[in-house]
Amino acid sequence: MGLHRDNRLKHWKDFGKVYRQGTRYGSPHLTLVALSEVERNQPMATKIGISISQKVSKKAVIRNRIKRQIRSALRELLPHISPGWKAIVVVRPKALECKYEHFLRELKQLLIKADIINGHKREYVL
Repeated sequence: MGLHRDNRLKHWKDFGKVYRQGTRYGSPHLTLVALSEVERNQPMATKIGISISQKVSKKAVIRNRIKRQIRSALRELLPHISPGWKAIVVVRPKALECKYEHFLRELKQLLIKADIINGHKREYVL
């Protein structure tokens, strides 16, 4: 099961805009590119995309497994994410060694760094 339709970043123009104008935050296995799109009095849903290249693995089975794990971690974090953001999670080649828990921990850290999640609450302290 993927992300809800309202939370998916799908169009190539949106990906391009986030890559051009967004701020990058890095970790050993993932990179987060985030762009705040808060409109006046209109809180829109946060949209998230996942980018994984063949440099990570030539096998689609492996790339798809990694994407499923990241989507699952994002679904768990979604209730805590502030509205009005567009973000792309870029997977680095070292991610082959990661399991679900690693992705969840790194995504939390990146989202806190980007101020998409408030990191000062007790439940988000890592």
